[in-house]
Amino acid sequence: MKIDVFSHIIPPKFFERAKGVVPNGKDMHKRVRGIACLYDLEVRFKVMDMFGDYVQVLTLAAPPIEAYGPPEVARELAKVANEEMAELVSKYPDRFFGFVASLPLNDPDASLMEAERAVKELGALGVQLFTNVNGKSLIKAGLLPLFGLVAKMGKPVWLHPIRGADFPDYKEDEKSYYEIWFIFGWPYETAVAMAHLVFAGLFDMYPNLKIITHHCGGIVPYLEGRIGPGWDQLGTRTSDEDYAQLLKKLRRRPLDYFRMFYADTAMFGAAGPTWCGINFFGVDRVLFGTDMPFDPEGGPAYIRWTIQVLDNLPLSEEDRQKIYEGNFRRLMESV
Repeated sequence: MKIDVFSHIIPPKFFERAKGVVPNGKDMHKRVRGIACLYDLEVRFKVMDMFGDYVQVLTLAAPPIEAYGPPEVARELAKVANEEMAELVSKYPDRFFGFVASLPLNDPDASLMEAERAVKELGALGVQLFTNVNGKSLIKAGLLPLFGLVAKMGKPVWLHPIRGADFPDYKEDEKSYYEIWFIFGWPYETAVAMAHLVFAGLFDMYPNLKIITHHCGGIVPYLEGRIGPGWDQLGTRTSDEDYAQLLKKLRRRPLDYFRMFYADTAMFGAAGPTWCGINFFGVDRVLFGTDMPFDPEGGPAYIRWTIQVLDNLPLSEEDRQKIYEGNFRRLMESV
């Protein structure tokens, strides 16, 4: 069996409610409205049928819940999304292995309550967090207690990148051009969020916390050399803060913490980067994920390309099956 741990959906009822809240949304709002596989189950099932023994873990597609409106709107939409995804898992157990809870991250207290409700009452496998909350880091957004709750409940965090055209590439610019915010910005955003969690001491506070990074950890695997020796010298380049003391407080090398994350294989059919990610995180921390249905074909291509890559990499059959399903099953059993 192949368990796609990072497939995206916008459940039909949620889709209609969201359109009512943001009828003319731009950027990612615009993007998701054009992909029928996200919200049309008949289209989705036809795509899934192309791949045999293939099931999905449902995660709500970007944009994040908090991008739809203020806390009162986000709270309502999170409940709608989680209840509908729980219904889909119950109705189609042969299609959907489970779902990941969405949270109103612009309301930290409500996020705690919804996370607990979704896991304990609706059966969510974990929670999805985006890499920033309307431009604030997860730590500055007041979400550190949420990581503590998730660790206590023994569930993983799914970490999804987000930024839009309003993140300029240069200080003097008013926006990011050419969709750089997505192509280069999202992998960078993932690495930045991981770094903030590492230096906040998250893994020292919660040693058993499991975090699954989308797109194989962004740019992290390719920058192993900079992350290792570079951050071993933390503080040597900075005058206004004593980062050397921060380094002494950490129980491990910064590089070692980055290897504690999990990563999916959603690399859009690129074999080299996938192999790089497997070598960085280790085969036991890599999970089959495709980012469907955001491919140019609107559903099947990322699944097909990811399977082709994994089937042709120099992996043993045992390791290949770990990535396809074994690692995720073990992760679910260990929490």
